[in-house]
Amino acid sequence: MSGRTQARARPERTCVGCRERAAKSDLLRIVAIEDECVPDHRGTLPGRGAYVHPAVVCLDQAVRRRAFPRALRSAGALDTANLRNAVAGTSGTTA
Repeated sequence: MSGRTQARARPERTCVGCRERAAKSDLLRIVAIEDECVPDHRGTLPGRGAYVHPAVVCLDQAVRRRAFPRALRSAGALDTANLRNAVAGTSGTTA
């Protein structure tokens, strides 16, 4: 036996909407630029990031519990309109 029977460790992050842990690759990174939440699909934008499932349900939960300003350490409210449009466009469901 080679001893390589275990799966490789993958980075995990917590969704700020549903608070479930998931693989980093399954979540969408959100960054605050000026007073707006911007999706960071490549994960390369500078600054503090928050992770959310790319689903409208998780986004709505995060907005409802004011998770983005807290996770991104922003002083005031953040605009999530463009983020909502991006998530709704990628998930295909606008429930």
